Amino acid sequence: MDQATSDLTGVPADLQSYIRDLQTLDIIEPVATVSAEDSPQTTTTAPFTTSITRREYAQWLFDSHNAIYADDPGDRLRAGNPSDEPAFQDVAATDPNFAAIQGLAEAGLIPSAFTGNSTAVNFRPDAPLVREDLILWKVPLDSRAALPTTTPEAVTTAWGFQDTATIDPLPLRAIAADFQLGDFANFRRAFGYTTLFRPDKAVTRAEAAAVLWRFGSQTEGQTAADIAEAPD
Repeated sequence: MDQATSDLTGVPADLQSYIRDLQTLDIIEPVATVSAEDSPQTTTTAPFTTSITRREYAQWLFDSHNAIYADDPGDRLRAGNPSDEPAFQDVAATDPNFAAIQGLAEAGLIPSAFTGNSTAVNFRPDAPLVREDLILWKVPLDSRAALPTTTPEAVTTAWGFQDTATIDPLPLRAIAADFQLGDFANFRRAFGYTTLFRPDKAVTRAEAAAVLWRFGSQTEGQTAADIAEAPD
């Protein structure tokens, strides 16, 4: 493993094991940087502390889920086919992440015209991923159920967030479902204890890795560590 892959400088200690487990499965990759001497083996920044793009998270989400459910074909996500009608105007079939993004949209995990969101015509693949989308795209793969109905007041009572009123209705439902995961809630694993959700705050690669480390309900689930340790 070269320095660009193993460098976790600046990553909170609580998140480092999640990254290592996912790297063991060859699911996630850092953004390599070079030194002033243009040496490709030396990083000048800690890549996992930088924000993750929407396209990169979509690919990680697709790959990590399918790696954890590798032995369960009926639970795996299906990749989009280049001949399919594109879900988004700005993700063409020639896009390197088309298969994952299209597959997630066709599975109803990313809001699009397929899910009745007529205004979601663009995916904005190179924009930073924000917290509300981090949770919105992931939680249905844990609960395997429709998102619950809720209110800002109910989410405030459950989570204790001070800024619940700033969260859009659909992500709010995902946050309510995440609370039902108990100790395995994605938000807790990625961000620890906080009284602010901050829906539009950019997500780091380390935080995204923490969320993708486990899939499943409060009582049944699998982690990247479980898969890495399983006998061949």
